[in-house]
Amino acid sequence: MDATLLLEARALVLSDLQARGQASADAVNALEDAVSERGWWADQWPEGARYVAGLVAQDVQDALFESGSRWPLCTGCGVDAPEHSLYISPDLGGPDPVWVCEESGDVVAPLGRLEHAR
Repeated sequence: MDATLLLEARALVLSDLQARGQASADAVNALEDAVSERGWWADQWPEGARYVAGLVAQDVQDALFESGSRWPLCTGCGVDAPEHSLYISPDLGGPDPVWVCEESGDVVAPLGRLEHAR
């Protein structure tokens, strides 16, 4: 597995964590764990390398959810909408992962390009 792909995946997810103010020590640890595990996964299935970035984002999202935090929250549906998350699409995480609002189904941003929360 090309380490560059793992570093790019890490940078994209870290950018989105920072954009939403979630780049805590726990979140970065979850990111490092996800990158390490997906590196092993991609070594086992080299054709899956194009899915790594989206899968790393999903892994971090799952780890944060398990620790009681929802990331990233949707900021585009207005104050009257119930709190809800974004999710990575397509489900397998690639090859061009985007964040999608779970309520509206609208594409919010490509992975790594979330805007800062308002």
